[in-house]
This record gives sequence, structure tokens and C-alpha cells, in this order.
Amino acid sequence: MINIGEAAKLTGLSVKSIRYYHDIGLVCAERGDNGYRYYNHIQLDELHFLHHCRELGFSLEDCRALLNLKSDTGRCAEDVKRIANVHLAEINRRIEQLSQLKQQLSDLIDHCAGGAQPDCAILKGLSGK
Repeated sequence: MINIGEAAKLTGLSVKSIRYYHDIGLVCAERGDNGYRYYNHIQLDELHFLHHCRELGFSLEDCRALLNLKSDTGRCAEDVKRIANVHLAEINRRIEQLSQLKQQLSDLIDHCAGGAQPDCAILKGLSGK
């Protein structure tokens, strides 16, 4: 059993994140007589798992579902794949949106002559003129 500070060091999560995960019931620590949270190897594994899920951008809802599926030995891999596919589709949607934003901003910058004159194509473009 290790304390929350050690759990943070071992998992790469912040103490604040670990407390939050405890508070929302994702990974519940055991409480000592002193009220401190203590984590066993199973809970550390769950924290590692959550850290990786969050690094991949999964929502907390998805993390909860994936963690539940991970602990369910009778799980259906298709359920896991569905969650991952939905997340991948969202990532692709955001990439497309960012690509469009990049092109719009590049066009605004290309149309701005810069220099000391007050006329600025970027400001006109942002104003919709």
C-alpha cells in the first residue's frame, strides 16, 4: 500500500487528478485511520490505465466505460472497439476542423501586406468585411 504522493510519482498523474478520480468514483483508494488515501497494486494499475486513456484524449465517461470493460472478464471486445472508434471519429473531425482553421488563418496572413500602413487584411477578414 502506498500513499497518494507515491501513487502520483509512479503513475505520472498529479495528486489533484488522483483525488478527483477518487471523488468521482473512478479509482477509490482505501482510507487509513488517519484519513489518508492508500493505493494497492490493482488501484495503481487502474491509475496507469486512466493516465494512458486521458493521454489519448478519451473523455472521463469513456475512461469509466473502458475501465469497467477492462475489469470485466466476460467483456466483449467489440464494446471496447466501438468506444475507440467513436473517439477516433471525433479526433478526425477535430483534425479536419483545425485544418480548415489553419487554412483560413493562413489566407488572412497571406492577404495582409504588413508594414506601417493602417490597412490590415487580417482585421478586415476577422470583421467579415
